[in-house]
Amino acid sequence: MFKLPSPEDLRRKRHELHLTQSELAKMAGLSQPLIARIESGDVDPRLSTIKRIVNALNKAEEKRAIVKDIMHSPVIGVSPDEPVMKAVSIMESHGFSQIPVLREGVCVGSISVGLITEYITKYGAESVRNKRVDELMDEPLPTVPTITDLSTVSKMLDTHLAVLVVEMGKVIGVITKHDIMKLISMEEEHENE
Repeated sequence: MFKLPSPEDLRRKRHELHLTQSELAKMAGLSQPLIARIESGDVDPRLSTIKRIVNALNKAEEKRAIVKDIMHSPVIGVSPDEPVMKAVSIMESHGFSQIPVLREGVCVGSISVGLITEYITKYGAESVRNKRVDELMDEPLPTVPTITDLSTVSKMLDTHLAVLVVEMGKVIGVITKHDIMKLISMEEEHENE
């Protein structure tokens, strides 16, 4: 059964998002005094008013989303001393176009389908079977801390297929354009509640 947020729930969420009553009122198309009365429990608002407030809070939360909120974890990668065929197997089985090369949780490079096919075209398929990942790998994927906002990562994804999320120097997650696009379906789920 669906539970309506209490006045305290609304106030707590507004505080978490660092919004003033005036900012929330403007976002929801309501007056600041009405927000104040709802949060204090002085008025019993209509369901449509609550929905407008909840939608405004959800949109504010989405804008303030950070990569840790939507990243994939754990990160699937390959060690630099493993054979290239291991990287090919991982990419094929997971449908990835590239994966990070990790040494003790730190990204030291990346390897991609494009890089491998380019190598095969130049030197032949047999030559790839005898190579280690570190002999073929490319530059590391870019990294960001867990608190990075989505707009920053979105710009990075214009020139990279993926961005790694790091905490204390270790890779803990990965984010792609697909992860950001999933926010659309998450917003729709909120609206249908």
